[in-house]
Formats: sequence, C-alpha cells, structure tokens
Amino acid sequence: MTGVMRRDTLTGMPAAEDLLRTTPIFSRLSPDDRRKIAAVAAVREFARGDTIFEQETPSDAFYAITSGRVKIFKMMPNGKDVILEVFGPGDPLGAVAAYVGRPFPASASAIEDTTCVVIPRDDFFRLLEQHPSLVRGLLLGFTTRIVELTNRLAELTGGRIEPRFARLFTKLAAEMGRAERGGTFIPLPLSRQELADMTGTTTETCIRIMSRWGKENIVRTERDGFVVLSPPELADLARE
Repeated sequence: MTGVMRRDTLTGMPAAEDLLRTTPIFSRLSPDDRRKIAAVAAVREFARGDTIFEQETPSDAFYAITSGRVKIFKMMPNGKDVILEVFGPGDPLGAVAAYVGRPFPASASAIEDTTCVVIPRDDFFRLLEQHPSLVRGLLLGFTTRIVELTNRLAELTGGRIEPRFARLFTKLAAEMGRAERGGTFIPLPLSRQELADMTGTTTETCIRIMSRWGKENIVRTERDGFVVLSPPELADLARE
C-alpha cells in the first residue's frame, strides 16, 4: 500500500472529528460518538495514481475521502477491469467490506491527489463493542452504499453502450458539473481507457462515441475535463 500516514496533530490538517462530520455515513452519529472514532483515526494522503487498497486483500481499515477523487474498479472474469464508481469528498471507501470482515471486493486508486481519514478495523470494532449506539448510526449509511454499488454494476452489464455513456455523463454533470465554458463543465480528466472501464466497453468504442459526440456538440473533451453542451440530447440518449 502506498501513501503517507499523518496524524492531524502533527500536520495541521483539519481535525479528524471535523472531517468525519462531513462524511455521510458518519454524519448521523452524535458528536460524542464522532469524537470516539476520531480518537483512533488518522489522516492519510495519496498522490495521483497511488493504490489505496487492492481487490481481494484483507479489509483492515475504513476509509473516508475528505478531498480528491478515487476510482473503484473490479477485475471481471474475462480479465478486464471495470470502473464501478468514482468517489469524491465525503464518500466512504471499503466500509462494507471492513464491516463484514471480508476482503475488499474491488480495488481503489487515487485519480487525483487525495486525502482520507483512515480508521483501523480492530480499533473501530472495539468502539462498537463498547458503545452500541455507534451501530445504529452507521447501519443506514452502509445499507445505502450497498444499494448504490449494486445498481451501478447492473447498469454496466446490460443495455446498449451509448446509453451507458449518456448515463455516466448525466451523473457526473449532476454531481460535480458547473456552468461554464458554454455548457456544464465536469472537472474530471478521464482517459479514454478509464471511460471505457467505467462503461464496460472497449477503448476503440469509447473513442468512436466521444469523437462523434464532440462533432455533434453533445459532449466536448477538454484537457482538464469535459463540457456537456446539450443536456437534452444526453438525457434522450440515456433513456434509450
């Protein structure tokens, strides 16, 4: 595993307790319960391209992203990697696997410089045993994450390829898009290979679709992301 372990008391980073407050699965906890978790948490920084954890390795910790973005990808039976999701600030990583004590079902890698709050599994479960109120506050967050990832995998394995691309860009525009550059700018520079992995197709197919969309002024590719130029056309494609 790569990355540099840093305690917030040494780095001047925001306190782990404050960072946990912004993470949905921890936001339902009482301030007292968050303080208990923060006491055993650490802050870890990952550079772009760093591996956070690998598929089928022991789930020894919970991770919560506080800045940056992380791709979650899984190797399929045919040997091809499929990107299941791109997570950003406030999202948990590896929470369900660590909670049930199973190996990570997918790998995680930073696609830009990323900071995470890391909670060792053993320390976390010691807190759960000592403070049962923590369990109630976490169950909803974990359940929601399982449903989201299950739906995501279903999207990737069925239907035509172009609607998958349309649903992906519609989702990214809704989550991180901002009005500029003559459309909705998505500040996430993804390679053609990464786009193909996220939609379960080949790089060649991705190149054809993105080239055509650029010519038809649906989505334009830029050095630092993408610009959705025609949301109505994208929405129509997503429904096919």
